[in-house]
Amino acid sequence: MRDIVSLACTECKRRNYSTTKNKRTTSERLEMKKFCRWCRTHTKHRETR
Repeated sequence: MRDIVSLACTECKRRNYSTTKNKRTTSERLEMKKFCRWCRTHTKHRETR
């Protein structure tokens, strides 16, 4: 039931990370605070479709 999703930086819109999530328990978009090496700071990264 786990699907692979891409995480994109909300500042520069680059796809930096990929992770898995359980679609059955979390139906909304995943959002994490991760390090963006292009912005050189910790920013929010959201799941992209």
